[in-house]
Amino acid sequence: MILDRMDQDPGARFLFVLAMLVVVVFGLRMAAPILLPFSLALFLAVLSLPIMVWLQERGLPASAAIAATVLVDVAVFGVIVLLASQSASEFQSQLPRYAARLQRLAAEGVRWIEARGVPAGNYMPTELLNPSAVMDLVGGTVGRALAFVTNTFLVFLIMIFVLGEATVFPAKFRAILGREKGHSTRLIRIVREVQEYLFIKTVISLATGILLGLWAWAMDLDFPILLGLVAFVLNYVPTIGSVLASVPAVLLSVVLHGLGHAFVVALGYLAVNTAFGNIIEPSFMGRRLGLSTLVVILSLIFWGWVWG
Repeated sequence: MILDRMDQDPGARFLFVLAMLVVVVFGLRMAAPILLPFSLALFLAVLSLPIMVWLQERGLPASAAIAATVLVDVAVFGVIVLLASQSASEFQSQLPRYAARLQRLAAEGVRWIEARGVPAGNYMPTELLNPSAVMDLVGGTVGRALAFVTNTFLVFLIMIFVLGEATVFPAKFRAILGREKGHSTRLIRIVREVQEYLFIKTVISLATGILLGLWAWAMDLDFPILLGLVAFVLNYVPTIGSVLASVPAVLLSVVLHGLGHAFVVALGYLAVNTAFGNIIEPSFMGRRLGLSTLVVILSLIFWGWVWG
């Protein structure tokens, strides 16, 4: 009855599809505690599968190869968390000093503008740079990061089962399809292409993070390790990730050394990101992804709202 009415009335079909989308989005948001760890585990499994296959090709049993692969991932994750937590705690202790410096810079900017006849004080609320407000913001961010760490055990547990099924899944897929080999071949090719993309992206992100961390250290910025980790993580975000990674370094440079120094820091970030993003990465990828900047921004907003 409903399907017949949908065929006859395009408006009813549109409302039905819209209602389905609302239900799906609501379901995704409610299932975030389950789907988000599973998505992260699937991402890590696809990224780590070549390591497991390499170990198996050298005679290591499947269970031992899975255990070794997971241990490698846990070790890498542990090092990253250790470095980030140490830098984050030091950064949190320095926040009042940074906030006070920002307040002074904002007040000086307001006075400079008002000296030229523009009533800037009415439009620049410097109270937004209150140290307590900044502390609350960072405290919330740290709390979310700690909540993510508590889910790490679940992520790695799911990853173990995904890796355990990875080697037998193609055979099961072929058994389901019977003689139709084309679908299985396409699936294997897609997985391999995703693995190749993630491997290249990881290597380039690691090189970007190391270089920008060294650049932050050379420019006498505080927390160069943390800035390098931020650049490494955000480099996975297409198009705008490199821009977002430069914001903390530039703001920190303004606070510590002034606008001229911040301009030089921004030039260094621009040079590194241009070299890797526009020259090195396309040469390894063979082609660009061609993602629209607007699509990336809207996707980040949407999935950030759905899954936090």
